[in-house]
Formats: sequence, C-alpha cells, structure tokens
Amino acid sequence: MLNKQSPKDTKAWKQLAEHKKELEGSHLREMFQDDPHRVERFTLETNELFLDYSKNLITNKTIGLLVDLAEEMGVSEGIKGMFSGEKINETEGRAVLHVALRDRSQSHRLVDGVDVAKEVQAVLDRMQSFANKIESGNWKGYTGKKIRDVVNIGIGGSDLGVLMVTKALTPYHIKDRTVHFVSNVDGAHIKQTLEGLNPETTLFIIASKSFTTLETMSNAHSARRWFLSNGGSENDIRKHFVAVSTNQQLVTQFGIDEVNMFGFWDWVGGRYSLSSAVGLSVILAVGYDRFLELLEGMHLIDSHFAATPIATNMPVILALLGIWYGNFWGAETEAVLPYAQNLEYLPAYLQQASMESNGKSMGRDGELVDYQTGAILWGGQGTNSQHSFFQLLHQGTQLIPCDFIIVANPDHELEGHHRILVANAIAQTEALMIGKTEQQVRSELEKKGHTPATIDRLTPFRIFAGNRPSNSIMIRKLTPRALGSLIALYEHKIFVQGLIWNVYSFDQFGVELGKVLAKSIEEELANISEVGSHDNSTLALIEQYKVWQEKE
Repeated sequence: MLNKQSPKDTKAWKQLAEHKKELEGSHLREMFQDDPHRVERFTLETNELFLDYSKNLITNKTIGLLVDLAEEMGVSEGIKGMFSGEKINETEGRAVLHVALRDRSQSHRLVDGVDVAKEVQAVLDRMQSFANKIESGNWKGYTGKKIRDVVNIGIGGSDLGVLMVTKALTPYHIKDRTVHFVSNVDGAHIKQTLEGLNPETTLFIIASKSFTTLETMSNAHSARRWFLSNGGSENDIRKHFVAVSTNQQLVTQFGIDEVNMFGFWDWVGGRYSLSSAVGLSVILAVGYDRFLELLEGMHLIDSHFAATPIATNMPVILALLGIWYGNFWGAETEAVLPYAQNLEYLPAYLQQASMESNGKSMGRDGELVDYQTGAILWGGQGTNSQHSFFQLLHQGTQLIPCDFIIVANPDHELEGHHRILVANAIAQTEALMIGKTEQQVRSELEKKGHTPATIDRLTPFRIFAGNRPSNSIMIRKLTPRALGSLIALYEHKIFVQGLIWNVYSFDQFGVELGKVLAKSIEEELANISEVGSHDNSTLALIEQYKVWQEKE
C-alpha cells in the first residue's frame, strides 16, 4: 500500500522550507566559483544518457533533504510496489505494470495469478508476424497491391506516444512506406490525411481499448466510409483495417477480423501504453527489431530506477528537483527543450504524461491538498524556441526550470549544422545561469562608443539576472535504444513526483466530465433532443451556433 500522508507533515518538508530561505540570496555564479568540484557531484550517467544537474539552485544539503523527503514519503516502497505488481492504482483497483512490457528477460510475472510475461510475449510475437506479412508483401490490399501507407487512428495515449516516437526515429523509417496519425475529431484532420492516399494500398490501425472512444471512432467510421466509397467493399475491410483494442464484439461489428485485433491489459495506462500493442504503428514505421531496441532502452532505465539508491537515481533526482522548484520556489511551469528537430513532439507527449498523471488536487487520503501539484509542462525544440519564448526565460518575471535535451552525435552528415545546434543549447544553459551584470553591460556599451547618457538609458534593459536553473540531458545518439531510455526516464520521474505529492498518478477522472456534457450538447446542436438546462453562456453559444448554421 502506498504512503498516504501529506508531504507537508514530514520533517524533511519543514527543513526544506527553512533551507530555501538560506539559499534565497545565493547565485549560481558564486556557487560555481566557490566549488570547483560541483559538476562532479551533480552529474549522473547511464548507458545512453548523461545528466548534468549542477546548474540548479542546490547544495549538498539540498539534495540530502530532498532525498530525506523521498524516503519519508515512501518512494523506495512505492517503486517496489509498482514493479511487484501491487494494485497501486487504487482508485481503479489496478496494478501499474508498463515496465513488464519491456522486460524481455523475465521468464514469468504473475498478476492476479496470471503469468503476464507469457501474454506480453504472445502479443509481441503476433505483432512481429503481422509486420513481417506487411513487409514481405504477403499481406496485400484488396486489389493485390502492397501496403504503402499506414494511418494510425487514436487519441491521447494511443496517439501522442507513437506519433512522437515515429517522428523521432525518422532516420530509421522503412522505405516506400509512410505512417500517418489522425487524432483530432475535427474533420479537417482525417480529411486532409486521406487526401492523396490510395485505398488499395492503405492500412488503418484503429487504436482504442474500448473501441468506443468518441474521437477515435468518429475518425474510424469516416475512414471506413472513405474506403467503401473509393472502391473497397465490406468484405475488403479486413484487408485494410486492424484494431488495437480489447472489445472483440465491437471490433468484429466494424468489419475487422478478430485475428487482427491486438489487445493489451488494464494494468497498462493509456499514456504508458507506447510499449504495448499500441506501438504497432511504430513497428510498421521502423521495423520490429527497432521496436525491440526501443523496449530495451526503456528496460535499461527501468532497471536503473528499480535498483539504484535514491541519491544517485536519475529519475528520482529529476523528480526531486521539480518538487524543489514547484513547492519551495513557487515555480508553476517547467520547460522541456529538445535541441533535436526529430524530437519536436516530445514536449507534447511529456505534457500529457505529466499533467494527466499528476494534475490532481485530491490526495490519496481523500483530502484536498494544500500545496502545488502537477507542474504545467511546455516547451519546443531548439533553436526555433530561442526566437520564440526564450526572451521570457531570460528576462521574464517567472522562475521556469528548463530541461535541455542535447544529442551528441547527429543522424545526418551536416556536422557544421550540428555544432551550431549543440553550441546554442550549451550556451543557453550558461546564459540562463550566469546572466549579465550591470558592469558587463556598461563595459560592452562603452566599447561600442555610446555616450554616457545613452549607456545610462540602455543599461537597465540589457541586464540579465541569471540564476535561472536548468538540467542538461545529453543523449549519445538518437537511436531507438536511447529514445526508449529517455522516455522511461520521464515516466519514472512523473511517478516519483506523484508519490511525493500523495496523489494517484494513474487515473484520469478529470477528462470524463467534459465528455459526458459534450454528448448531450452534441444532440442538442443536431436537434436530436431539446436544449436542456445550461448556464446562460452555454445556452447563448448553442443558440449562436444554430443561427449561423441556418444561415449557411
């Protein structure tokens, strides 16, 4: 059972609050000047990742107290509980075992008396067999042509992860095959994706565990109608549609052969389902062997997370730093900044993973929390972001901790471009840390020949306070293995933060209310039902929609 006490009741929390006061007048410039061994103490390395967290507002005492907080909140026990298959998702009565999906060394793993290791391997084997049929051409479309385009239709955990990974692994894509992703219920998404596709050579993956998800099934039925109106028949649907689902009845009603339904389990949360059958689109994009490398990279961090003491545990350290800034320094957001074009979807993927997991105000004890949980996560890829929102990072009024993700070896031959990219990433971490003093600004302006009056006028605007924290996560090369490690690193960071904040990280009841209301409003917009009781604003919006619809 998970610890259910408030973190504010721990001794370490109170000590951290006092310790923060001690550091309020400190500056990272001086911390580095005073301690030549700072970097050695505040770096960690695994097979694929190097973490430099020395540019943070921390001392040895800070880390010691944060580790104490983790221990008091039962982080070590929570980690053991997850890996052993305890039902730590107590609100839904489920185990949380996405780590079992990538542990290929296991001979067996029991959950409720069932050997899930065998089930996991059985699904992987089916995915491999299916991918081999597509690759060899043994699986053909209804006119005998080879599949050239794959369209993954899902949303949330059935879309963001596979979209991010497929884009990240662009250099590994199988030739003469393109994988597309449709998620938004906005008809523009499915319509624009289908334009230019040939139904004879297109395969659809419908990813919905229940096969009832509104957005996914709306898009799935639109794809079905498109297929049937462009030459395909009802009997041909099973050659062009497969499902990632557990609802066999609805899958077969749709026209998909049950042998082409790939299932997963209730102990796999949607936003942690990338390494399950949901990853089928990744396999079709980069191949089964590359997918296994992705799983191996995840497992490397899983093993590190499960076996490494808290003080040197990479996911735990990242989690604790987030706690430090969010709960003691008042930071409400954190930025993820991948300096890699192919990681452009990583911030959005992590945004869902973090904010859907820990965006909770109810503690595990059933009481409202009185402290901040669930940081607002956002970001964008460098160097584009430098010409977008970095002004706020450097001179804005808010403290925004940043994770800079740097790839050491590029997947292209344009070395000059890559050096510029990496130089910018490293320079930004240094600039955020050291800033620029008034004396430096005045000296620069004097060298440019400005008059004393101009110098006095311009100086205040060119001062950078610095002292803005960041982590640097360096990846050896953006391979499937390294990407898997990066994903698992953040997964476990999020889990640890949920443990310390005393919230259940693996449910998401907050997404349901809007869906329920949307169903009734949809019927009212379509005149299927009378407009019900709503607030005046909602009634006005419904009425305005109907007025403008009638004018069209």
